[in-house]
Amino acid sequence: MNLRWSTAGESHGPALIALLEGLPAGLELDLGRVDAELARRQRGYGRSARMKLESDRAELLSGTRAGLTLGSPVAIRIANADATIEQLPVPGNPRPGHADLAGCQKLGVRDPRAVLERASARETAARVALGGVARQVLEAFGVELFAHVVELGGVAARADAFEAASERRAALRDESDFLCLDRDAEDGMRAAVDAAREDGDSLGGIFEVRVLGLPPGLGGYASARDRLGGRIGGALLSIPAMKGVEFGLGFEAARRRGSAVQDGIETVPEGAERGPYGRFRRSSNRAGGLEGGMTTGEPLVVRVAMKPIPTVRRGLPTVDFETGEPVSATWQRSDVTSVPAASVVGEAVVALELTAAFLEKFGGDTLAQVRAGWAAWREEVERL
Repeated sequence: MNLRWSTAGESHGPALIALLEGLPAGLELDLGRVDAELARRQRGYGRSARMKLESDRAELLSGTRAGLTLGSPVAIRIANADATIEQLPVPGNPRPGHADLAGCQKLGVRDPRAVLERASARETAARVALGGVARQVLEAFGVELFAHVVELGGVAARADAFEAASERRAALRDESDFLCLDRDAEDGMRAAVDAAREDGDSLGGIFEVRVLGLPPGLGGYASARDRLGGRIGGALLSIPAMKGVEFGLGFEAARRRGSAVQDGIETVPEGAERGPYGRFRRSSNRAGGLEGGMTTGEPLVVRVAMKPIPTVRRGLPTVDFETGEPVSATWQRSDVTSVPAASVVGEAVVALELTAAFLEKFGGDTLAQVRAGWAAWREEVERL
């Protein structure tokens, strides 16, 4: 199967549209799961007033019958409560840090509204809806995706927060205003957001996505387009305001010797419990679950750095389009920080890339055929 997705719609237009092609037939689609992901995207301390206006819900337009996917394209509509695109004024200046100026230069116009309506991060709601659908394929095979905030405004959660949370991780994240697993770090994060709000400024941070239960061998090494690190990294960097991606040790690996970076390979000792993917295992996971462009069977660990939101109340230096005179950039309602929301978007695009890779390896026209391919591969791996 070749999983493909696209989105359409403007920030203040009537609706966002999300289209997913290549899902196998026979998947029992839970639309409530999609709505839950959309609701999680709207959470987070430091969000703007727009989150009180919108109450995102996924309206399924096509692709299922009696709750089961048909194998045809799945189309979803997310209505915009603030559908005021025809009434909104044209900003008189381009805002630094946004697509405004480069987009106007691309189009040859002095109309930032023609650019910002589509460049807006509002579009990511459609990606979250698509990820909420795609992840249900992975979950049918025991794969878990989990994103959480590890740093915000310079305040970092403990390095072992994920491991310390263990089976309580989902509950801890749901209770957190920052979608963070370290309660001790939250007071500092809240204070940092409050201080930035008081100063008319904004904050960035870092989130982490972990994926458990992946089989080895997803992705490929034969061509650049096959390599899963590039595919996942590109998807994450396509999210507005993302500035860096690292897997496993990431940039720290550049500071170490090779012997302190690679993950040793060993066989499972006689009598010990074997993993689900044969008799081999890694002695560590410094690579973050990827080697040679493919999954290793260890948990995928990827972290993403988000810059502070460039729309700040104090105003940034820019120029008036007509006069060329220096002015302060136009300010409209915006978040102080949206790192928690970005983590949900990151989880969604990782789900889309991994589902695509999963179906490339095991795919068929129906979920039953995917299961058959999965079972045949499991038997093959056991014989290695």
